[in-house]
Amino acid sequence: MINRKKISFDVTVYDAFNELNDAGQTLMSAAVKARQRAYAPYSSFNVGASVLMDNGEIIEGNNQENASYPSGLCAERVAIFYAGAKYPGMSIRAIAITAASLNHEVSEPAAPCGNCRQAISEYEFRQGEPIRILLMGETGSVIECNSLADLLPLGFNSSFLN
Repeated sequence: MINRKKISFDVTVYDAFNELNDAGQTLMSAAVKARQRAYAPYSSFNVGASVLMDNGEIIEGNNQENASYPSGLCAERVAIFYAGAKYPGMSIRAIAITAASLNHEVSEPAAPCGNCRQAISEYEFRQGEPIRILLMGETGSVIECNSLADLLPLGFNSSFLN
């Protein structure tokens, strides 16, 4: 017997940055500052990420490119890996991600790549609590997801290995 199942999720869309609450604006502002310090001489596509820890601290990261392209690392993984290294076992409440290009205006939110989704998913699964995701381009709307699982349905985690 073949069954069809629809997998969907809801997001909150804010028309602009200033519609976020104070905590969201603070987290996204940190991501913007991190984005401005990105090292992206090859793609000219700067990404910043900021991670809100359970203790209230915000950890920042940005993309770091390399002439040997696979050797670079995305902003999301820089931030989340640093958060995990600095505060092992501490829960992550939220992550804000913003992108801008030196070649054109990025007016739509840019979502994490598949590798970053998987990395964030690992932390969400491990802590047993959702990680709120805020996505923003350089200008325009902001998308809020309630959980990384929304962006990676049917995700792979360590339960498959046991």
